[in-house]
This record gives sequence, structure tokens and C-alpha cells, in this order.
Amino acid sequence: MILSQHQQQLVELFANQRSWEDRYRMIMRLGKALPALDDEQKTDDRLLSGCESKVWFIGHYDQASMHLNLTIDSDAKIIKGLISIIISAHQELTFEQVQQFDCVEFIEQLGLLSHLSPSRGNGIKAIIEAIRLLQPPA
Repeated sequence: MILSQHQQQLVELFANQRSWEDRYRMIMRLGKALPALDDEQKTDDRLLSGCESKVWFIGHYDQASMHLNLTIDSDAKIIKGLISIIISAHQELTFEQVQQFDCVEFIEQLGLLSHLSPSRGNGIKAIIEAIRLLQPPA
């Protein structure tokens, strides 16, 4: 798998974390740095189903660049950190690149998915599936 610059940066960031506790702290730091949605944006129609915690999802492809733009937020700190990773891993990808990118496998390679509860893992997969279902402008 050929990695984008953003994906490679994530691989290097997590390769430097020696233990699950170190990875967990890094996830939490990334979550704190992720901008929160305004309350007006946290509408029921933006809530993703299949997630244990609340996850608000806004995504589209930019008309000019055709790159994916994601704004995702959660009320759970660990999920917010994982969302930050997912957004970074998809940054500047086109529709075709998103369809070819196996984000679940990527997160497994970072050593993260196996440490999550099954319900949290399913929530992460629901977020990734919502991204894959986004369509570019006609």
C-alpha cells in the first residue's frame, strides 16, 4: 500500500509510541487538538448510527480540487482522537483514492483497533463507511 504524506506521518507518529498507554495518550492529545463543531452544527441529521457515543459527521468533496473535506466530532474523548486520525489519513484524498484506501486496515497497522472494545471498533468502522459512501460532485 502506497501511503500519502499524511498517512506516513501518522505511521511515524505511532511507531514512536512504545506501549498501548503511550498510543492512548497520543490519541487523547490528537482529540484535544481537533476543532469542535459549533452547537448549531450538531444536528440530529448529522448523527451517525452505529456508534456507541454521539458522532456528528459532515463530509463532501471540494468542487474545485475534488479532495475530500471532513468535519467530524464526538462527545467521547477517545473517539474524538480516533476521528482526528481518520480525518488526517483521508486529508487531500480524491474519491478514487478514498475508495482504494483501506482505513480499517491502516488503523489496525497503527496498533489501535485491537485495543478498542467491539462497540467502539464498530463505531470507527461506521465512520469509515460513511466516508466511503460520500459521492463527488457531478
